[in-house]
Amino acid sequence: MESYTTAEKRERNKLFRKGFRQALADCVDPRLEARIEKIDQRAAERGALELQALHKVQADARQTLANAKATERTAPRTDRTAARQTRKEAEQRVRLAERAVQRAER
Repeated sequence: MESYTTAEKRERNKLFRKGFRQALADCVDPRLEARIEKIDQRAAERGALELQALHKVQADARQTLANAKATERTAPRTDRTAARQTRKEAEQRVRLAERAVQRAER
């Protein structure tokens, strides 16, 4: 997963266009390719950190859901409605976290 900043996207596109023109003239500057690789490497590192953070959020959401289910099962009859609502909210957070991880892994 790559995570480019807006400035990195802009610079990488500019360098790519410049490299394309140089490739047509058959005289590509190796420093240009090195700068593009450096941008790609930074974006890949940032993307890996973000994916790791998303996995942590997903694990935390799953743990919260497990706690909510246990609370609902052990709640007295008067508190069961509130516990059910808490469980449903926890399930929604798990679904959102799973979708975010799936989008990031694509």
